[in-house]
Amino acid sequence: MKTFKFAGAAAAAALLLSACSGTGQDEGPSSSDDLDLTYAVITHGAPGDAFWDRVKSGAERAGSDYGVTVEYSSDADPAKQSQLIDGAVADDVNGIVVSMANPDGVESSVRAAVDAGIPVVTINSGIDDWEAFGAITHVGQSETIAGQAAGEELKAAGLQNVICVIQEAGNVGLEDRCKAAAEAMGGTMTNLQVDGTDDNAVTSTITSKLQSEESIDGVLTLGGQYGIDAVSAVEESGSSAEVATFDLSEDVIKGIQDGSILFAVDQQPYVQGFEGVSALYLKDINGNDLGGGEPIYSGPAFITEENADTVLEFAEQGTR
Repeated sequence: MKTFKFAGAAAAAALLLSACSGTGQDEGPSSSDDLDLTYAVITHGAPGDAFWDRVKSGAERAGSDYGVTVEYSSDADPAKQSQLIDGAVADDVNGIVVSMANPDGVESSVRAAVDAGIPVVTINSGIDDWEAFGAITHVGQSETIAGQAAGEELKAAGLQNVICVIQEAGNVGLEDRCKAAAEAMGGTMTNLQVDGTDDNAVTSTITSKLQSEESIDGVLTLGGQYGIDAVSAVEESGSSAEVATFDLSEDVIKGIQDGSILFAVDQQPYVQGFEGVSALYLKDINGNDLGGGEPIYSGPAFITEENADTVLEFAEQGTR
């Protein structure tokens, strides 16, 4: 009887395991080696930009983890970015990850990719247009939510007259950040356009503004490297303005540690690259649609002197 009971229990366990897997057959490929998947990641980031280097690193890490090919390219000109998208469609890639700083400029190419049956995921910018263009999801932060959060922090710091430094002309996401920050902060916030391709020019432009308006008590930059430029501008101008920034770099975190930067708003670009590729991969191997019809938020996350030491460890390895 004991032997019978044991055999029965073993049989029941086998049936249970079979039920857990649905049919008892293999769940699916344990790796994608035999799937030969290629994903194109096409952004508007400038080569050498610390932020976009982290997006690229995240995408490539996902490719390595999943055993798929990730082809990264970028161009700040929406017409040229569209050509890159068209080229990926012509190459019949399995999926496209794209940032849309200028949605109107890339709309026709994104729609053409979707019409060709290629899944598209938007990252970083394009949160208001991804669904209309036919993308399966968006990975990034709400620029309005992030801007509001930054404005609240500036207000809590007692700042009243702040300049918001925009480094890319025509980037609607950056403009939305400044607008939302201004509304949340109260006081006065003035947009300042700079040439984001030239750090010396950025520093010079901010310096001139601070020298011409001594009442400015804060500088909000929208990219980590421009936060460093702003710190130099404050020093050169003799201003006592506080500097805060969006996005991270190792130097930004060290600036937070030494007090030259008040805080940084991190939208976690590594996550955007990694999750963009992940969404395509899961769509291919399991038919998953991430986000449930809503964007996947990668931020905002605030870096202050309280958590800077912890984050620095990851920034030093190029992932934050």
